[in-house]
Amino acid sequence: MTTEVVAEQFDPASMSAWCDRNYAAYNPRNKPVDELPFIYGFNNGGQEKFLHAVLLSSDGVFLGDHCCSHEIYMPGDLGVLFGSRPDRHERFRLHYPDGYRMEFVPYDRALKHEGLIKALEMNAKLRGEEQ
Repeated sequence: MTTEVVAEQFDPASMSAWCDRNYAAYNPRNKPVDELPFIYGFNNGGQEKFLHAVLLSSDGVFLGDHCCSHEIYMPGDLGVLFGSRPDRHERFRLHYPDGYRMEFVPYDRALKHEGLIKALEMNAKLRGEEQ
């Protein structure tokens, strides 16, 4: 968890703009990037300063989560940003050995994001749940 003092040092608007341009990808076979499957990081809600950040593959597999104090920290904490959390990428590479690309979906866009919605539907099927 980030302390109040550290949190006040960040400007949410500039952090958001920076995050959007630096999503990580793994492409060992040099495929066209648009052919790589996504791993979505997203804000799954929660209480103030105790938000649930989740990682979900395009094919519906849960790849991790994190408790976060603010949405602006989620892309880095989840490993969505280039150069962040190499430990998480070890697991991502096991799931998608031929490559993947990352994307972060903020809370206010989650229910409108077609790719994330499909991944959530796939996850429900994997868990044997009705939609």
